[in-house]
Amino acid sequence: MHSSKLLIKYGGNAMVNQKLKSQIAATLQHLKKAGHQIVLVHGGGPFINQALEQAKIHSEFIQGQRKTSPEAMEVVQKTLIGEVNADLVSLFSKHQLHAVGLSGLDANLVKVSAKKIQVKQANGTIDQLDLGRVGEIETVQPILIESLVKDGFMPVIACIGTDAEGLSYNINADDFAGEIAAAIEADYYISLTDVDGLYENYPDPKSVLKEIALKQLPSFYGNIIQGGMIPKIQSCENALKKGVKNALILNGTKPEQLLQFFEKNQVLGTKITH
Repeated sequence: MHSSKLLIKYGGNAMVNQKLKSQIAATLQHLKKAGHQIVLVHGGGPFINQALEQAKIHSEFIQGQRKTSPEAMEVVQKTLIGEVNADLVSLFSKHQLHAVGLSGLDANLVKVSAKKIQVKQANGTIDQLDLGRVGEIETVQPILIESLVKDGFMPVIACIGTDAEGLSYNINADDFAGEIAAAIEADYYISLTDVDGLYENYPDPKSVLKEIALKQLPSFYGNIIQGGMIPKIQSCENALKKGVKNALILNGTKPEQLLQFFEKNQVLGTKITH
């Protein structure tokens, strides 16, 4: 396979397990040596949960999304940038990946507005609820990312952005990764999850859908696409509609899948194409 521009969204169990983290780093090193350009976006849910617990800040979730107060945002920012991002950059640097730690705050990379969600009340009325410092992405300025990649560096980006007033916001990592993938016109947007792909009949391994066309996705929501897979597929769908060539869902707990797909042309995971 020819060298490609890869946007990799990294999270889940593969991020918590130290052995898997080292395997991911070695895999990325191999891909980079093979000529692939890599941009990595990471979340940090488990680390944020632990940090907020230690700070005795209660987490409230609305429709699966964390409501984030200014006090919580301070902890989120310190955790994502000061701990998770810094640790990843350190690890990747040991593997000669020339990693550079960034967040959406750098060089106006990601601008946001406050995210609001609609909640239906018992009486049938629809209320707009403010999630606090949770961001909805408005613009992405990929110049810094593109400059770094062109010069042989690997950007490692934490999913935080800023609004017009300069306040920082937490952003859903799937949303963030999809928008970055679109902005850099990635050849592949790869979401590393904890499963082998999108299953027609979970957990039957024979039912993993190998390739799906973008136009098929709407009919899959609610039956094949459920639960935690919904935001991941929506992110892939958004990225493809905005110009990303392919989206790929692989198992991040099996780092060898990346090499098998890109180096050995094996059919793995779920590929979503135009």
